Amino acid sequence: MELFDTHCHLDVDAFASDRDRVLADARAVGVRHMLVPAIQRGNWMTLWALWARDEALHPAIGLHPMLLQAHQDADIPALEAFVSTHRPVAIGEIGLDYTVKSLNWERQQKLLESQLAIAERHRLPVVLHVRKAHDPMLQTLKRYILPGGICHAFNGSEQQGEQYREMGFRLGFGGMLTYPNARHLHALAGHLPLDAIVLETDAPDMSGAAHRYQRNSPAYLPEVLEMLAALRPEGAAVIADQTTRNAFRALRLERSHVGA
Repeated sequence: MELFDTHCHLDVDAFASDRDRVLADARAVGVRHMLVPAIQRGNWMTLWALWARDEALHPAIGLHPMLLQAHQDADIPALEAFVSTHRPVAIGEIGLDYTVKSLNWERQQKLLESQLAIAERHRLPVVLHVRKAHDPMLQTLKRYILPGGICHAFNGSEQQGEQYREMGFRLGFGGMLTYPNARHLHALAGHLPLDAIVLETDAPDMSGAAHRYQRNSPAYLPEVLEMLAALRPEGAAVIADQTTRNAFRALRLERSHVGA
């Protein structure tokens, strides 16, 4: 089986000492491709250097809402310039996070819209971070013409999931799905159409039940697949194949890259 980890921060310092080992472990269990989304301007060139070494580490470039205080006004024109010269596969990780009260909602909205405008101009998918803000996010997305993308760590309602799906987005499920008490996620993953779902880890964060309080890794993605297979009528092989295809379609990557 070939798997695609659609959200893995392999560029961050948590992997600096053993990144090659982590990659080897992931490839050994079938994780052939990874989307690596940048979170701030300082990551962009590091991320690009990783992609230059390994074309299966697909780069997304963006400014994360939780790092709002670290971003500067100049980062937006710098983002557009970088996108123009380097052409990432997506704009991300971008979004709205209403769980942290110190993050000004208006500033988040402005940052989000600036980046959505860049995605629209360059016809790129987007990788969304959304926490307790799905309705304002959906309303915002309607104002842009986008080729879809991925809503990372989806935890909204089925109705919200359908709205994202209608706009060309896939919904990411990761390690949180593996916890026995994650009933809402279990219901979502079991009821949503399989063509709406992609797999992710969010490594080094959001470790699954078997690795609680440990650094997460793309090598743990098969555990998400196993849990998804337990919640759905399709077998693991079918789910692996379809979610990998979903990832390539969401990111508008060539079908030939799937390897099948």
